[in-house]
Amino acid sequence: MVGILESAILTIKSLTDEEKPQPLHVGEVMACWIYLAGLEIAKATVQAGINTTNDEDLKEMLKEDLELNHGQRERLYNFMLNEGITLPPAHEDMPNSDPNSIPLGVKLTDDVLANELSFKIVSLILRAAGANAESIRTDFGLMFLQFHAEKVMLGVKLKQLMMKRGWIKIPPFFISPGSPPTLTNA
Repeated sequence: MVGILESAILTIKSLTDEEKPQPLHVGEVMACWIYLAGLEIAKATVQAGINTTNDEDLKEMLKEDLELNHGQRERLYNFMLNEGITLPPAHEDMPNSDPNSIPLGVKLTDDVLANELSFKIVSLILRAAGANAESIRTDFGLMFLQFHAEKVMLGVKLKQLMMKRGWIKIPPFFISPGSPPTLTNA
């Protein structure tokens, strides 16, 4: 099995070996398109979430996600243009609104907003990891590795907020038959 140090050396070596990048393969192109489409959809829903919540901590998390998405969108957009890849449709920005003017029954709760944001982050983490794993080109792989790491860091912060507020959804614990008693099943 290849060790962590050997993997790092091979990665750095591949950066210096790649003189002229090869064309992207169809999987890499599709990964770009799907990830950018995901960022575009997230932009609209995160902006709507900012307009919906009165919770300042959640609003800051949504704004941080929006800023991160904007940076990733710009990098990926430029990469795709340079590679000649057709871009997915972009959504218009949501206008600012007062959270208190949204009627009950339409307004999403902070719990729902936080879990929806968590789902979006997890979805993009998985997309970035898959794109990196399928990559042949080093520049492409490193870009998606960076996207992955950025989303993981944001996800950790969101999980802490969700745990603090009691918003996190935890599936039931699995206790196999015959297992010794623990605090959870005692």
